[in-house]
Amino acid sequence: MEYRKLLGTDLTLSAVGFGVWTVGTTWWGVKDEAMALRLLRRAFDLGITFFDNADTYASGRAEELQRRALGDVRDRIVIGSKFGYDIYNHPERPGQQERPHDWTPEYLRKALEGSLRRLGTDYIDYYQLHNPRLDAIRKDDLWAELENLRQEGLIRAYGTALGPALNERQIEEGLESLRLRRAPTQIIYNLLEQVLGEQILPVAEAEGVGVMARVPHASGLLEGYMTLDTQFEPGDHRNWRMTTNARRKAWMEDGLKKVEQLQREVVTGRGRTIGQLAIQFALRSPAMASVLPNIYDEKGLEEYVRTFDAAPLTDAEYGAIQDLYRANFGLETDLRGQAVAG
Repeated sequence: MEYRKLLGTDLTLSAVGFGVWTVGTTWWGVKDEAMALRLLRRAFDLGITFFDNADTYASGRAEELQRRALGDVRDRIVIGSKFGYDIYNHPERPGQQERPHDWTPEYLRKALEGSLRRLGTDYIDYYQLHNPRLDAIRKDDLWAELENLRQEGLIRAYGTALGPALNERQIEEGLESLRLRRAPTQIIYNLLEQVLGEQILPVAEAEGVGVMARVPHASGLLEGYMTLDTQFEPGDHRNWRMTTNARRKAWMEDGLKKVEQLQREVVTGRGRTIGQLAIQFALRSPAMASVLPNIYDEKGLEEYVRTFDAAPLTDAEYGAIQDLYRANFGLETDLRGQAVAG
């Protein structure tokens, strides 16, 4: 495993992190709690130390699950969690719709107290605004309270996690987080969906503030298992990608054509899997502290952790990928605006 500084903080993260939403909710097909606990513990045993959670994942149950799996190694892991959605006054909505946000300092403190209790800890290492819009990023009293909480020792660092679905408005949100607040930000970023990273990563590098990437495998396209016949269970988050024929074509059908080109030009015979290539690509920027692949089985977990034993991505290969991307792989449609977020 590789470990990287989250620029702008004193935190060091495993370069591959674990987004707990894949096992703390049923959105990615993991419904066996014993398996979820086993995956979290196995990840730690393999060197993953950054575990990213949120109070809205299963209304806090994901945080409780993490405590049960990793509570005895609290001092050896970096805990990320998120706040902003009012989980106390608004029940979960059908279809994973967003709940109302509450960005008042009072709710921030209440949310933190709840997460601390569920996680079984007296501090959270990295606390993030969950899918904020510009108004929250510009809300001075909210950020003043975050700093109060840091000085009280209840959190060590804070930042933003942008979403929920990939949207170009998040470019401005990410830049505001970096420039106005000097706060790290979490974005959707992968070699098929670069719209945010193209704008945000150069600024992060210049400002010396960190970034994290989620959905580095484009919700499964870059994991190497998907075919046109792949079906997801009802309630699986990836079904959002295919709510219309146009969405299905832009994501799965055209996406698989892009993956085929990548397999042919920068994967086959190169000493890495396409899943490992996706992680190497996402980690390319020196501002990128950690990527959060969707982990829902032990096979994938072990493959991703072995990324750092695989043949590294060369400059020539990176350039070839970017040439394909700029030409949209020779296709008419693209994946812009199609990503699924957490």
